[in-house]
Amino acid sequence: MRFEAITWDRLGDLLAERVATLRTADGGTRPRVAFDGAPAARPGDLAERVAEALRVRGRPSVVVRAEGFLRPASVRLEYGHQDVESYYDGWYDTGALRREVFGPLEPGGNGRVLPDLWDPVTDRATRSPYVPLPPGGVLLLHGPLLLRHWFPFDLGVHVSLSPGALRRRTPGDGHWTLPAFERYEREADPAGTADVLVRADDPRHPAWHG
Repeated sequence: MRFEAITWDRLGDLLAERVATLRTADGGTRPRVAFDGAPAARPGDLAERVAEALRVRGRPSVVVRAEGFLRPASVRLEYGHQDVESYYDGWYDTGALRREVFGPLEPGGNGRVLPDLWDPVTDRATRSPYVPLPPGGVLLLHGPLLLRHWFPFDLGVHVSLSPGALRRRTPGDGHWTLPAFERYEREADPAGTADVLVRADDPRHPAWHG
């Protein structure tokens, strides 16, 4: 696989151009894009760049953080604060994401997306208002472990880190999550599954293939 060196700004522009011509797989009018990556890879930064590039092109979008759909602590931390299996399989409310984010964007949906549901700091519902996404608008969902849930993405972008870079760039109190990302690589093969692959071992000098 051949990678091309690129700047983050240029990558945001190229992805926005690609998204602007993207057709949905189900005939809907609102494309759905994944920005997948461990927190240390900062996939949300790239999602925000693409959103800005779309904005200047007159294309509306909504950026949604998967972390805004964490389960309540009583469920998420049932087996402790550092249980790898729970982190991999039970931290994120995938049902709520399907209902509140993907459902409204299906053909015939009303386009009203809930940007977040749960605040992990207060462990309470956020009560955020719904965001209307008009026909032609784009969903930009970012977060970890996204490409294993069979979400109906029309484009998948994976921001990858080598095991060494992932360890270096993950704060020490987050090292317990590293086995979950090793499992993700083995079972989901995000680098092979994604439509666009971005290498970000050196955050100053990314490279991409897509």
